[in-house]
Formats: sequence, C-alpha cells, structure tokens
Amino acid sequence: MTSYLKTSLLLSALTALLVTIGYLVGGSNGLILMFGFSLVINFVSYFFSDKIALAVSRAQQITENDYPEIFRMTKSLTDRMQIPMPRLYISNAIQPNAFATGRNLNNSAVCFTTGLLTNLNNEEIEGVLAHELAHIKNRDVLISTIAAVIAGTISSITDFLMFSAIFGDDEDNQNPLVSLLLIIVAPIIALILQLAISRSREYIADETAARFTKDPKGLANALIKIESIAMNYPMQVNSAMASLYIQNPFKFKGVSELFSTHPPTEKRVERLLNIRF
Repeated sequence: MTSYLKTSLLLSALTALLVTIGYLVGGSNGLILMFGFSLVINFVSYFFSDKIALAVSRAQQITENDYPEIFRMTKSLTDRMQIPMPRLYISNAIQPNAFATGRNLNNSAVCFTTGLLTNLNNEEIEGVLAHELAHIKNRDVLISTIAAVIAGTISSITDFLMFSAIFGDDEDNQNPLVSLLLIIVAPIIALILQLAISRSREYIADETAARFTKDPKGLANALIKIESIAMNYPMQVNSAMASLYIQNPFKFKGVSELFSTHPPTEKRVERLLNIRF
C-alpha cells in the first residue's frame, strides 16, 4: 500500500471519528461542527504537520557554520541515497534521539537532540542520520507525522470532554454516558492508530541505513546507547510525537513494551548485525 493511499485512509478515518464524536455528543449541530473542524485539521495535518512536530519539539534550524561535520555527513548520505538535502534542526535535550518529518522529498527535515552529539561517536551519529534519511527516501515521513498530529488531536478532544464532564452543567452534557465512554475509548483509538502505522517501517529504515552506510554496527550501537540513556533521562515531549523518534523517548519495559510504537531494541540490533552485504 502506497504512502499516499495510507495518508488518504488516515485522513478519512480522522474525519469519520470526529464527525461521529460530534454527533454522539452534540447531535446534528455537533456533527456539522465536527465536520468543519475535521476539514481544518485535515488541511493543517497535510500541509503543516512537519512545522507542528518541529514546534512541539522546540527545535531550532541550524546552518552549516553551526555544525559543519553534521552537514558534511548529511550531504554525503543524501548524495548516496539520491535525495535532496533536508533542512536540519536541533532540540535541546540530554537524551540522544532524532526524527524526520516533512511532506515529500523536497520538503523534509531532520531534527536531532544535543544529547546525540555529546553521547554518540561519528559512526553512531551517521547511523542515526542514515536511518532518518531512509524514512525520507522511503516516503513514510508524511504518514508518521500526520499520525502523530492526529493522535494529539484525539488526546485534546479527550481532555475537552473530560473537562466538560467534570465542570459542565448536566443540561449542557446531554449524553454523559457517551462522553464518559469517549473519554475512555479515545486514548485507546489514538494508541491503536499509531501502532497501525506499523513497526515494520523502523526495520526497513534500519536496513536502508545499513545498506547506505555499509556499517550496521554504527546504528546498532547507537540504538543501544539511546535506549540506555532514555531509561535514566526520559525526554519531555508530547506522547503523541513519540512515534516519530528513532527510539522511543520514554521508559518502556516488560508488558508496557507491547504498546510501544517502536520494535524492541534487541530485535532491531539482532536484525542489523545479521545483515550481509
């Protein structure tokens, strides 16, 4: 299934979800209101999801004068991958991590944290950058970024419904049981939505990165380091944006790993080290 088809299905699902919520909570008026709101969200998600992701991450664009080695590394990788040079951003965080975003090959960006530069060596940084550029080359950054924005939208709707249920008048809340059900179900839908984007895209990006760097150990070691540091320094980011990063920025161990948007690090490392050129 192409990324464009997936994007269309995702936006259609969002429209259907919002319209349904509007009807259940507010009847015909709610349906009309949410339909209009969904059109706005669809437009914003498609054209501005990358800007939203970068803004939420408090990322700042950098120049070649700021980080010449990173630009040299990125330029070398993009030449090999035959894709345009993306805009580069940095966010101030102790945890080493990175994500790619953008609408298409000509409108893409890679953001990495300050912790990436201080905790990883050049081979590991190159592996991370190659992974994020692989997402751009494989054209799956749009669907991932839109999914994150939609998950955030669903969470905001849940917060609004919860606030209304607690502080609203009974007369205003015509369907209290429906509102309560949506408060419970909406976060689950948001989680399923992001899990549905498929963990397989991370495996594919790992393999693509290893193929172009010819150094799967660099990325494998980077993933191990990132997970180790993340356990002690979980990143303060919106949970809806977690799926964008190369490694989940939160603590996930045991049963909770089943609900992580990323494959287990051990499996990713094993697959990387078994790659043969």
